[in-house]
Amino acid sequence: MNPNSSLHEVLIRHPGDEDAGAIWRLVENSGSLDHNSFYCYFVLCHFFYATCAVAELEGVVVGFVSGFRQPEQPDTLFVWQVRVQEKVRGLGLARRLIEFVLHDPPDRQIRFVEATISPDNQASQALFRSLASTYKTEMLEIAGFLPAAVFPAAAGQHEQENLFRVGPLRI
Repeated sequence: MNPNSSLHEVLIRHPGDEDAGAIWRLVENSGSLDHNSFYCYFVLCHFFYATCAVAELEGVVVGFVSGFRQPEQPDTLFVWQVRVQEKVRGLGLARRLIEFVLHDPPDRQIRFVEATISPDNQASQALFRSLASTYKTEMLEIAGFLPAAVFPAAAGQHEQENLFRVGPLRI
């Protein structure tokens, strides 16, 4: 990949089945995201492609966002994971991925975006503050939404996750 790549050279699109392996590798190499099975990413690409997106640069997947519309709140997009390769950070790619999902198709009628974020994940918190600012709306944080004690990992290996909610959006 060209180290001088810019945001306009990055293709944002919905994933296909063939992207599941690249997404899985992107997460496995993240060092911070919870790892899921290849099958999980295949299911996301196959059944939830409309609420997921990949960023491709020179034919290589360099970022992705996975999400779903909540069954009890179809106007709410829950963002499950966002990952952007280090090589292309600082280009606003994470936000661009989320906005792609929000706007494609344009009649999606999503009014809220939610995610759980650990207290030490300043980048994701900034991403959600940026979304709230861009859409001139509120961001609510619910501390301790997912307590550390519920994670099956050994004690102290996973922080609690707070719920961040941005909206209502006027798209």
